[in-house]
Order: sequence, then C-alpha cells, then structure tokens
Amino acid sequence: MAQALGEDLVQSPGLQDDSSSLGSDSELSGPGPYRQADRYGFIGGSSAEPGPDHPPADLIRQREMKWVEMTSHWEKTMSRRYKKELAEAPGDPQWMETIGRDLHRQFPLHEMFVSPQGHGYEAGLLHVLKAYTLYRPEQGYCQAQGPVAAVLLMHLPPEEAFWCLVQICEVYLPGYYGPHMEAVRLDAEVFMALLRRLLPHVHKHLQQVGVGPLLYLPEWFLCLFSRSLPFPTVLRVWDAFLSEGAKVLFRVGLTLVRLALGTAEQRRACPGLLETLGALRAISPTQLQEEVFMSQVHGVVLSERDLQREIKAQLAQLAQLPDSAPGPPPRPQARLPGAQAIFEAQQLAGAQPGAKPEVPRIVVQPPEEPRPPRRKPQTRGKTFHGLLTRARGPPLEGPPRPQRSSTSFLDTRF
Repeated sequence: MAQALGEDLVQSPGLQDDSSSLGSDSELSGPGPYRQADRYGFIGGSSAEPGPDHPPADLIRQREMKWVEMTSHWEKTMSRRYKKELAEAPGDPQWMETIGRDLHRQFPLHEMFVSPQGHGYEAGLLHVLKAYTLYRPEQGYCQAQGPVAAVLLMHLPPEEAFWCLVQICEVYLPGYYGPHMEAVRLDAEVFMALLRRLLPHVHKHLQQVGVGPLLYLPEWFLCLFSRSLPFPTVLRVWDAFLSEGAKVLFRVGLTLVRLALGTAEQRRACPGLLETLGALRAISPTQLQEEVFMSQVHGVVLSERDLQREIKAQLAQLAQLPDSAPGPPPRPQARLPGAQAIFEAQQLAGAQPGAKPEVPRIVVQPPEEPRPPRRKPQTRGKTFHGLLTRARGPPLEGPPRPQRSSTSFLDTRF
C-alpha cells in the first residue's frame, strides 16, 4: 500500500512537474535574474507589495511582536530538549540517495532552495530529513516530508524545524509518514464518509467515475496542502492546522472538492476519471485567495467530536473486513487535537508524580477598532461673532469671569 501511495505521489502531475503546482503562484512565473523575491521569499512572486486587502506593514509588525510575546514560554520547552548529534552522523545510504534525488523538487524558485549551494539546500533540508531517518530508523524517509520540512525551514532554524517535523509526524499525524501509511488509509475512508454526509451529489459523482480518495487525498494531506494552494493560503492553513489539529485538513479538503465539483454544471463537465482529477487540480486561483478561501474553510460544519465519531465508525467497519492490508492497524487515539492539547500532554508527561503542572494559556485579544480622527470644533465664526457682540452691544449679565493667568485667544481684542 505504501509503495502504491508513493508511486502515486511520484507520478501525479502536481508533484512531477515542478513548474505546475508547487504551492506558490510565484513558481508559476518562471525564474529570471531580474526578478526580486516577494515577502515570502519566492523569486518573481506576486506578493512583493501588499495589495489593497493586505494589512499595512506596521500592523503586521505589531502582530508579529504580539506572537513573539505570547509564545515566549516555548523557550522553556525547547530548553528541555536534549541535544542530539544527528546532523553530523552518517545517514543510511538508501535514504540518503532518495533524499538527494528529491532535494531539487522542494520549492526550486524560493530563494533558500534556488541553488544547491543555497543556505536552505544541503545545510538545512538535507540535514533535517537525514536527522529524521536517524531519529526514527524504523520509519525512514517519506517523500511528502520534503515539502513539509522545506516550509518549516522558511520560518525556523534547522534544529527547531527538525523538532517541529517530529511533532507533526508523531503527534499531529501519527501513522502518516511510516512505511505502511495506515493512518492515511483510515482518513481516506473517513473523508469519503464525510463527503457522503455533507456533499452527497459530489460523493455520488466520484463513485460513478471511479475516483477514489487515494487518487488525490495523499497529495493534499501528506504535504499539508503546501503543493496545492497559493503560498499565502498555505500559511493560513498551517496556522489553523497547528492550532486545531487534523480536522482542519478535512475542512480544507471538503472545501476544495466543493469548489471543483459543487455544481451540476461542473460535474457534467467531468464525465470521466481524468476530467474529474483535472478539475480537482485546476481550481481558479481567485477562489483560493487566503481571505475568501479560509472564510469558507471555517464555515465547514465539522467539529472534533464529529470527526472522532466518524473515525470510530470507520474503525468498526475495518474491523469486520478480512485483514488484507499489511502493517499495523491505525491508532487514531495517538493523534492529539491541536497545539493546546499537545502542550498539556507534554506538560503532564514531564510533571512529578502527584504534582499538577502549570499550563500557560494563550489569550488572543481581538484587534482594536480604528478610532475616527477627532474633528476640530467649528468655533472660529462663533468666537468672532461673540467679540463683535461684546464690543457693540450692551454689557453681558451674569457672574464675573474668573481671572486667567495668561491672555487666551478668546480674550484678544482686534
């Protein structure tokens, strides 16, 4: 099964042609020495200047500083990591050869990976992927770990990127990147069950044309959509995934299927298998822009309880089938729903017996609404009229005015 999934990843057009779908609209523009890198590091990208819908640079900087302050407690967690000399150790020749063949495929138009001598090529990506094969030799290397590690290296030093890759492979998505990919097979059945319940017409069409979930879902889920969406949208999906867990992958997948095949006209235009797979890979970029797309993703009615209920139902059905799939059975209970649950579990595991660990809470304050500028009251005409009245008319009745230490503009006579 793993070999079949691996061949599907290798042969799929989205992963085979580095110029067609590499997770960024900048990679569609082609290389050129005159092009500059956009704000995400892609050469010739279209995000060099923020558009009308993007927040200003000062607001982005304020948000960055807020996140730095909120995540400052992570330093204590990272400081407890014992040092491992995995980068200097020789790797398994089998995995090193496979990793070496895949290095040039990971975002070749990003400034970190545009050259084999680049600072993110061998010094970062090769060491991170090799370190994981030494850290978990029973699992080895999976081709889909390459783009995941590359995105991590765009934002983290190699050592922290390695530990984040470990967390994704072992806590967020256990059973995804091993030799049998048992969790991917289970999630494919869960995804089809969710399609049957939420998008019944699309589910019926996919069955009629013979498009099973393993023909398109591994590229989405294993790579965390880094090869299937514009890069600004990829970052938004990753934010939600790291915060809320695997249910975000199902929400994104359901949204993509609905955008590609949600209408009767779209389904009639895809009478066969190839046309349907092409539609799933050819969604209009305007529909995948971060703000519009993520609003639809968050609108998918799928909670953690709903996902766990469907997983249990699919496990019960798999238990009734003859044991034809190799490898261990899937263990969805090892998957934790998001960053808060993972952090609490690690704190509990490292606490002394009988001691209750202190688990910090991340509180996100809503953004302050911009206040309208204060307008200066229109008093100039009234003041001048008052001066004329005082000069020409009878004296004003009323209490005497208090003495002031200095003459104000209102007391000035012309």
